[in-house]
Amino acid sequence: SPPGLLLLTSFLLHVEEGRASPTRLVCDNRLIHKYIEEAKDMEKRAGQCQALPTLTCPAVLPLVDFSLQQWKSKPNETKRQEILCDLALLVGAVVEAQGQVTQECGARQLSQLYQRVNSFLLLLQTFSWETGPWAPGCSLRTMEQTHITSIFLTYRQLVQGKLRFFFHDLAKDLCK
Repeated sequence: SPPGLLLLTSFLLHVEEGRASPTRLVCDNRLIHKYIEEAKDMEKRAGQCQALPTLTCPAVLPLVDFSLQQWKSKPNETKRQEILCDLALLVGAVVEAQGQVTQECGARQLSQLYQRVNSFLLLLQTFSWETGPWAPGCSLRTMEQTHITSIFLTYRQLVQGKLRFFFHDLAKDLCK
């Protein structure tokens, strides 16, 4: 889809050879708002798909709610690791759901969601940090869900919450 291609292109424009430059991505807060709106649209479109099946194997989703006060007290690298863990779990949930959905509308929405979640995951993995590359070591709070729409809800909440505030925190340092 052309809007999806535009977003993917904007992601790729922020990636320099071998390493990402988070500066342009986090300094233009219109981008995160575009991703939030896109997440809302994907959630809405998934909810409009007819006869989405209940997952026979529940999707394990991260609990992405958080206390803003606690969030602000964490170093940015800790925030990045936490978001990476959430995204990795979401990618797994989407892949699991894709294996159980044959209906065209649901399959199309899950494919778009996979692309977005995976793009954020790859982007955050490639950011340059003093502490080195991402090493998966997640201790997440999770929930199991059998409704496909809950995967989209979790993604929207993650983008609206942790990701938006993370980019906001990075902007304080990078966008002077």
